[in-house]
Amino acid sequence: MRVDESNLTAGGTGIGSAVGAQETGKTERGDSARSGASGLGDRVELSSTLTGLSRAWAADGTARASRVASLARAYQSGSYRPDASVTAQGMVSDALAG
Repeated sequence: MRVDESNLTAGGTGIGSAVGAQETGKTERGDSARSGASGLGDRVELSSTLTGLSRAWAADGTARASRVASLARAYQSGSYRPDASVTAQGMVSDALAG
């Protein structure tokens, strides 16, 4: 890693001004100040997105658990016969993807 020393001065550029720029967006309470023409800053809402994602993970987890239980029963009964060609294709695809 290379450090450009001209950016390390305490003058109008470099680290000192970067810290100052970050701090100028704060109000007396320490909250971020609102900016922009409408007086509103950036806003991110994750609650509905995360709720949907959580539901999808739960559904996938339930389906996966059901599939694993089914495979376990087939294996224990001696009726599990994996397809070697499909297994090999999956292993190669996984190796090439990662």
